[in-house]
Amino acid sequence: MSSRSKFSSKIGFVMAAAGSAVGLGNIWRFPYLAAKYGGGLFLLIYLIFVLTLGFTIMTAELAIGRKTQLSPVGAYRALNKKYSFIGVIASLVAFLILPYYSVIGGWVIKYFVTFISGGGLATAANDYFGGYIAQPLEPIFWQCIFVLATTFVVIKGVKNGIEKASVILMPILIALSLFVAVYSIFQPGAMAGVRYFLYPDFSNFSFQAVLAAMGQMFYSLSLAMGIMVTYGSYLSKKEDLEASVKQIELFDAGIAILAGFMIIPAVFAFSGGDPAALNKGPGLMFVTLPKVFESMNFGNFMGGVFFLLVLFAALTSSISLMEAVVSTVCDQFKWNRKKGVLIVAVIAILLGIPSSLGQGVWSSITIFGFNFLDFFDFITNSVLMPVGAFFTCIFVGHILETKIITDEVKLSSPFKREKLFILMIKYIAPVCIVAILISSILEAMGIIKY
Repeated sequence: MSSRSKFSSKIGFVMAAAGSAVGLGNIWRFPYLAAKYGGGLFLLIYLIFVLTLGFTIMTAELAIGRKTQLSPVGAYRALNKKYSFIGVIASLVAFLILPYYSVIGGWVIKYFVTFISGGGLATAANDYFGGYIAQPLEPIFWQCIFVLATTFVVIKGVKNGIEKASVILMPILIALSLFVAVYSIFQPGAMAGVRYFLYPDFSNFSFQAVLAAMGQMFYSLSLAMGIMVTYGSYLSKKEDLEASVKQIELFDAGIAILAGFMIIPAVFAFSGGDPAALNKGPGLMFVTLPKVFESMNFGNFMGGVFFLLVLFAALTSSISLMEAVVSTVCDQFKWNRKKGVLIVAVIAILLGIPSSLGQGVWSSITIFGFNFLDFFDFITNSVLMPVGAFFTCIFVGHILETKIITDEVKLSSPFKREKLFILMIKYIAPVCIVAILISSILEAMGIIKY
């Protein structure tokens, strides 16, 4: 226990945890949902959930990690053997996300290289993205490059790898986000998008908007993936845990808001003010935005800057995903870090290949109607994460005494939001998570649409 790696500074921990939270979900999912559900109203609801539900689950996970000094499976087992399955679910989530996330990371590298080499405007063609991902070999090559970049950081360890990379990448990511956001806002016709994004129009209020904001908060904060338990286990007992959570929330919400400024005004200007022009997921990133860059002055340059930003966001998240898996396998099998990282990297590449080929040569192979990538995305984001978070709330709020967690937080500082934490973890959070789980499954079945 005493030899466990540690973050050397609070800023290193906050940057690493914030880097984990700031990923593709902030950049390609948040602007789409904000545009669809009333702009400023969605933003307001999202921020409320970040400060309540997000704060509660993140605090619980970090405290569990710091108290036990173990990765997820060992952490929950140490607190109560009957509930070690929660740690298994969390570790499984990270293990399943890493391969398909790396496939998407490979797509980002491909677009970044294409833009900086001067060929970015070709990506605006309607059939470019579909034609590229349908290829059997090139997407796998870029996927391998993405996994190797992640491996390079994680193999160096917590202090010399993850912390150093996060302290460098996060400030650059924030600077690039500000640059692209300012450029986007000053495009002709973009102010209508800014107004739409910031002004909360309560006539747009709906139960679906609440569920969508809750789900987005959940995914964007890296909750129920074992990441915060793992990072908590590397955190010194002296660090102010509640203040750290507040800073991570600030970074995550800040980047989500910047993503809104980067994308919504630019797409509004490009589409003549039509919120429907913002589509979801890969369609926004790899189809719509290249068309927007094509319509801009310096389109190749702006596209290159944007995809560099997205690459950094994807890397900071994949580093934390790989670390959560490596920490678990090293603890469980008593492997050294180098062996654990290399085995996880090879498995990530191999498991990612079906998600890559499923876009083309294996597209006829489906699981419950999903291609491989969409299936893994659905199982992790829509099923396993809400299930794991629900049981975490039940475990902390009703099986384990909340005092065990609140005392851990109080080791380093007064727990100012203790009453909110107890109320949320015991009663409100479980109900919210069940609502997310049900709505996600109904959406996947086509009964409701976001």
